[in-house]
Amino acid sequence: MAVHEIRINPALPLRDEPGTGHNRWHPDIPPVVRCAPGDEVVMETRDAFDGQMGPDATLKTVEAPDLDLVHPLTGPVHIEGAEPGDLLEIEILEVVPDGYGYTVQVPGFGFLRDEFPEPFIVRWQLADGWAVSDDLPGVRVPAAPFMGTIGLAPGHDSLARITAREQAALARGGFVLPPSPAGAVPASPAGAAGLRTIPPREQAGNIDIKQSGAGTRLYLPVDTPGALFSAGDAHFAQGDCEACGTAIEMNATLRVRFHLHPGEAAAKGIRAPRFARSDYWVAPEYAAPRRFYATTGMSVTRDGEVLAENATLAARNALLDMIDHLGERGWTAQQAYAICSVAVDLKVSQLVDVPSFLVSAFLPEDIFTG
Repeated sequence: MAVHEIRINPALPLRDEPGTGHNRWHPDIPPVVRCAPGDEVVMETRDAFDGQMGPDATLKTVEAPDLDLVHPLTGPVHIEGAEPGDLLEIEILEVVPDGYGYTVQVPGFGFLRDEFPEPFIVRWQLADGWAVSDDLPGVRVPAAPFMGTIGLAPGHDSLARITAREQAALARGGFVLPPSPAGAVPASPAGAAGLRTIPPREQAGNIDIKQSGAGTRLYLPVDTPGALFSAGDAHFAQGDCEACGTAIEMNATLRVRFHLHPGEAAAKGIRAPRFARSDYWVAPEYAAPRRFYATTGMSVTRDGEVLAENATLAARNALLDMIDHLGERGWTAQQAYAICSVAVDLKVSQLVDVPSFLVSAFLPEDIFTG
């Protein structure tokens, strides 16, 4: 077994170290390192906004960040022998946090973007397994670090298919960031044709699965020779919803090991990410949680109209009621929205009692120190 390393200068944005990574998905981006199945790779990664939201960031920065720079990924890593139709098993061995993190509310972005048009930032100090912030006094969030964006490059056929379906979604009025050469690294071949990193796709990407920290085995269908693995956008902690669009974002160091299962994705019809664990992803009292307060939301508008089987509306209602609850406890709406994004878990409680779905929002009480 060999160990390979990709080191970065975290003080520099990706554009100043283009040999370390990329911020678009494209099968022709050359690999940074090559490894064999069974090898380990250590990868230093940049935060989601590529340094724009550092300790000195102001609300003016948060109000108008350069979204063309999201997300800077470290890689790709070429895995010898990987071919389309194979299943790549990524064993996540370690995610080491930085000492600084942030949560931002960018106008026009996030699940409740229509309700929260103003910029907001929480600056976190990350140490000894906890995140604390003067912007949210009395809140202490336990560490559960993972990579928000982790995945493989699509093949050329998938690239064309995904581009077409996302353009169609954009034409229907959907919120889509289409390919753009502005800020693209590398400028070629990724600039004009590379997929943006915002959504999750068949080869994973921006999956934001908080249970995927150290100890997780992530299974991805290979779609291009060498698989071309990359990662970035590390999170210190996150609620199961990441409601405001950001978790506790940070730089980090990822250590992974690769295992190849030839032909298994094709044979089993695996077309999307799968993952597994053999132990708790965080201390059980925080995974459960031990003590909680929950709100619920149904597929019913504030005016009383039922929008049958609408999970989005149910989730919105659960979150808005949780924000109201936190407001009753003294938090501003923006503080409450940030708490929801980093600590509140949305759970689909039922999908069968038509016409209304029901979503519950769970607030872990143990994050409060007072």
